[in-house]
Order: sequence, then C-alpha cells, then structure tokens
Amino acid sequence: MQKLSKFIFTRILGWKLVGDFPKHLKKYVVIAAPHTSWKDFPIAILARNSSGEKVNFIGKNSLFKGPFGFIFRSLGGTPVDRSQSSNMVDAIVQIFENKKEFRLGISPEGTRKKVAAWKTGFYYIAKGAKVPIVMATLDFENKQIKFSEPYDTTNDKEKDFKHFHAFFKGVKGNHSELS
Repeated sequence: MQKLSKFIFTRILGWKLVGDFPKHLKKYVVIAAPHTSWKDFPIAILARNSSGEKVNFIGKNSLFKGPFGFIFRSLGGTPVDRSQSSNMVDAIVQIFENKKEFRLGISPEGTRKKVAAWKTGFYYIAKGAKVPIVMATLDFENKQIKFSEPYDTTNDKEKDFKHFHAFFKGVKGNHSELS
C-alpha cells in the first residue's frame, strides 16, 4: 500500500512531502491546514500512506456503521460516540490514554469554510493527553505537505496559537479564497 500510495501521490498527482511525520513518537496530534475542500482528506491519506506512518482520524459513530464502516476503520478512523460524552475533548483524551500508540490528524478550522478563528479542541486534546502537536500544510499551490517539528504546548495559549498560525502563513488550500 505504501508504494502504491507514494506512486499516486508523487507521480500521478505531482505532490511531495517536505519533512516527515516524527516516527520516533508514538502519540501526538497532527493539525493539517488549511482545510478548504473534500480533496484534503484523500490527499492527507495518500501522504500518510506514502510515509508509512499510521495516523488516525476521528469521526462520528454513524460513519463506522453499515456497509461502509469497515472502509473508515481500515483508513485509520476511530469512532467517537458524541451522544455518550458531553465533552468531545475528554472522550478523545481517553482514546489517547487507552492506546499505546495513537496519532490523531485533525483540522484546526473544524470545517471547510473560511473561519475567523480556529477551533481550540485540538489544543486541549494535546494538553489533556500530554502529547505534542505536529503541523502539516495542505499546500495546493505548491503541491506539498510540509511538516513541523513536534511542538509541546506551553501555558501561554496566545503564544502557542501565534506559533501555529506563523507556520501556516501564506499556505493556500485547494480553494485559496477560503485559506
């Protein structure tokens, strides 16, 4: 699967990875941005598969039921039952605590639409699980995914978010007007 994904990602689609996932870490949160299109998910899956790193994603429980549930599980999805937990962050922190290895890919925007401010769930998940954050661009203009070094959050949320935003500055998503 790795060779096929790499062939599609690099040769057919013309994308490249700049850097890589931190293979020495068993747990971390990956924030991928900007999230402007349905194409972000397959590009991210191909990038993940090309690197050989197992990165998971979360989805509502209903995606994992029925005839297509096995597809989302095989792609690394982990279901979250939102009806059982009033706090999604705590539910995901619990997943981190219950697994020896878990790398969570998430969009900080929380939507494909243009947003004035990012959601903060990824930040509190990383803090609660005591794991670093790795940033990954979805740069459609340059057809590349660039990775940051793992970043350990501080007790200064404003400083941390400035660091995150600086990494993604100027990166254009598939729909650049939404970036």
